Amino acid sequence: AIHPGYGFLSQNAEFVRACARANITFIGPSAEAMVALGDKRGSSQTAMSLGIPVVPGARETDQLEEAIGAAEKVGYPVLIKAAGGGGGKGMRRVDSTDQMKEAFDAARREAKGAFADERLLVEKYIYPARHVEVQILGDGRRAIALGERECSLQRRYQKVIEESPSPGINDATRQRLFAAAVKLAEATGYANAGTVEFLIGPDESFYFLEVNSRLQVEHPVTEMLTGLDLVRAQIEIAHGGPLPQTVTPRGHAIEARFYAEDPYHGYLPAAGRILMLEWPQMPHLRIDTGVAGESAIHPFYDPLIAKMIAWGQDREQARRRLLDALRQTTLLGLVTNQRFLAELLESDFFTSGETFTTTLESRNWTAPDVPSYVVAAAQQALSQRSEVAAGESGPSDRYSPWRTLGAFRLGV
Repeated sequence: AIHPGYGFLSQNAEFVRACARANITFIGPSAEAMVALGDKRGSSQTAMSLGIPVVPGARETDQLEEAIGAAEKVGYPVLIKAAGGGGGKGMRRVDSTDQMKEAFDAARREAKGAFADERLLVEKYIYPARHVEVQILGDGRRAIALGERECSLQRRYQKVIEESPSPGINDATRQRLFAAAVKLAEATGYANAGTVEFLIGPDESFYFLEVNSRLQVEHPVTEMLTGLDLVRAQIEIAHGGPLPQTVTPRGHAIEARFYAEDPYHGYLPAAGRILMLEWPQMPHLRIDTGVAGESAIHPFYDPLIAKMIAWGQDREQARRRLLDALRQTTLLGLVTNQRFLAELLESDFFTSGETFTTTLESRNWTAPDVPSYVVAAAQQALSQRSEVAAGESGPSDRYSPWRTLGAFRLGV
């Protein structure tokens, strides 16, 4: 068997077929279900046939003229999206016909590079909107919903903070989302893990967006609430095992994506070598990372360093635990979004649950001033590093200036 992770091959139907030809069990949905739901065009058609609301827009936009016509029909602003994959790749907002050609060409190039598939579609831009997704498991006949995750805080259509339960929907809306997600999965014979994504309008009307026919990056949020190991469930289902019998989410979980990027300068990705790294050890905290001290962060793929997930009996406890974890983390040597994440968790809009897909990019974020004691600590740390490299003993606590730098970055 092969588990494809959550990279691009995890939702590539031809790869699934290649596994079958090689007599290898693909731990994920069938190629047929992937085509029916993993393709944005196909999944929208399926959703409409089942009476599930979809975002108004076009399904045939392979030509620029078709895209312009579709946008004028539903009204600007619109989103151009890659039909063959997700993750924010090949997605552009367009506010007028004058912007269409540049956005259309750029989205097509990015979609082709990411998915080897340059097909596009156009959708009405819903504003203000929440992005809420439902985690499902299916066995090919029956499907269950394991809860929802709010993923509205995004930059460049990439998620930054995810949490569950969503603070912005009521129980009636939640149950309607669950029912729609299960209906889609069962109608297409979906087996294994998947995520059904929705936009929620200001009146709590909801619109189907897409199905990610794979495990999501943010799946630990659901695992923290339910106690399930979703990867184990995937493996068991792929080998004919049953769906979980009872799933009872409890408490609240929040995940922060720890990126090597500069949120104060356009979220520019960063690269370099980590000079010091210390993760906190705390109850009800989970850190998923493949990065250790002295690791190099390369510019070749994704700037994600780690996922930090905190659980609490309620949202406020989870928020405080995650904030404490960020404050107790030391990662030095390159620019990260560590302080920015702390700012988000402390913001009025987050504490009140007023989080929308445009919240982050509609604000100007200002980097903190660097006080003189931090400059001095940096000079001392570099000097000590040179002494160690030269074989000299140096001061007894050679990490103290690094800790000073780490404390400044979190404002503590």
